[in-house]
Amino acid sequence: MKFLRFLGPILLAVGGCVHAASSPATSSDFVTVQGTQFRLHGKPYYFAGTNLWYGGYIGSPGVTGDRQRLLRELDQLKAIGVNNIRVLGISEASALKRAVRPATVTSPGHYDEALLAGLDFLLAEMGKRDMKAVVYLNNFWQWSGGMSQYVSWFAGKPVLDPDVTGDWNGFMDNSASFYDIAAAQTEFRNVIRMLVTRRNTVTGRLYNEDPTIMAWQLANEPRPGSDANGRATAQRFIRWIDETAAYIDGLAPRQLISTGNEGWMGTAGDKDLYVASHKSAHVDYLTYHMWAPNWSWFDAKRAAATYDGAWSKAKDYLDWHIDAAKRLAKPIVLEEFGMNRDGGSFAPDAGTTFRDRYYAAIFELLQRRAAAGDPIAGSNFWAWNGAGRTSNADFMWKPGDAFVGDPPQEAQGLYGVFDSDASTMKIVKAHALKMQALNK
Repeated sequence: MKFLRFLGPILLAVGGCVHAASSPATSSDFVTVQGTQFRLHGKPYYFAGTNLWYGGYIGSPGVTGDRQRLLRELDQLKAIGVNNIRVLGISEASALKRAVRPATVTSPGHYDEALLAGLDFLLAEMGKRDMKAVVYLNNFWQWSGGMSQYVSWFAGKPVLDPDVTGDWNGFMDNSASFYDIAAAQTEFRNVIRMLVTRRNTVTGRLYNEDPTIMAWQLANEPRPGSDANGRATAQRFIRWIDETAAYIDGLAPRQLISTGNEGWMGTAGDKDLYVASHKSAHVDYLTYHMWAPNWSWFDAKRAAATYDGAWSKAKDYLDWHIDAAKRLAKPIVLEEFGMNRDGGSFAPDAGTTFRDRYYAAIFELLQRRAAAGDPIAGSNFWAWNGAGRTSNADFMWKPGDAFVGDPPQEAQGLYGVFDSDASTMKIVKAHALKMQALNK
């Protein structure tokens, strides 16, 4: 377990020019772990954050880029107290129907430099605003290529596309076979090394020496397998987490490492397996996600009838994971949660009555437990849509569309918060102020 990191002030430049990095980072500027608490600048570090998976995409100087939008939205997030952003670091070129295009890894060993430069720009601008990044390196799901694409590349299997077949259990088991394919693991480590040791073309600083990066994350929502078969492959899942985290630890000893796991609902419904998968000494803190609508706890078409029952389950889920972190003596972050707009609408002008109620209840619980000294360190709501909009009748993303927080596999507007959602942003800001008040 790493208790001290080293991080320092950063000299950031605009315009994409390479500039010399600032003086060597110092330990107090990195986010560190002390017991069940994050520390920064010698004080506790509690935060309110969001997910901006597409940050590197719109930071790109290439076809996906919109740097002026990125700057405006980072400023808007900063203004409401959001100071921690979870972002996609790597995507893989894929034939999957709902995969984002273009991708960072165009084929094994080949990379899209424009997208990597976009991540450089994002991190540079976040550093200017004293924001911290959590960068995930893979994806269990199909929307960024992810594990299923590695399986296709190195096992010679056809891509199993759940958006075509509807076979989600088959897709999940296929994705999880990634853990056992030696050639896929070798290539994944090549990708990890490429990114973690990259020199930022804006700041001149190596990524593994950049204090803006709070943590490297193994993947977005890695699972042991399907709900039907995940328990049978538990040991390979635990082994993969420990070995991959150890590899990253060797490359980036001054940054934290987390799994990106959803919690026990995403670990074959097995609470013991969830705990076991976070015991590795190379995993610095626990993560969990909570999806009341996806797990059939909440029905947006019957919101009034289903909300109270959903919140009861959600409260138990939130508390159980905080208590599990206490038993493991590590911090924990709720890094994804969301709820539909009123009536299940995707339109930006639809109401957010139940979403606002849900956000406020979650934030109250997290802040109360953090204030009591429990190990909950912060949260990242899913997700920031900002100025992104779609004109597609089916609300589904197509190449060339603006990006939003809802990834390409989902309707654009399903869970994301638009820059016009004033009531939701007011709730986020009030929570951010309460969490930041604990940093003393």
